[in-house]
Amino acid sequence: MKVQVDQSKCQGHNRCYAIAPELFDVDDLGNAFAIGDGVVEPHLAEKARLAVANCPEYAISIVEE
Repeated sequence: MKVQVDQSKCQGHNRCYAIAPELFDVDDLGNAFAIGDGVVEPHLAEKARLAVANCPEYAISIVEE
């Protein structure tokens, strides 16, 4: 499982970062991005799903591998 942030949709609410700082960080403009290559460790899967559900712009997606 991986998380991805669509930079064209992100508006910097940073709910994903508040929910899962292990998976997301923010740039100098306040827009979120996935840490590393976006791989989600099994123990963080629920946090990843919560981040997706709480993004008001639907900018976060999960890719199942």
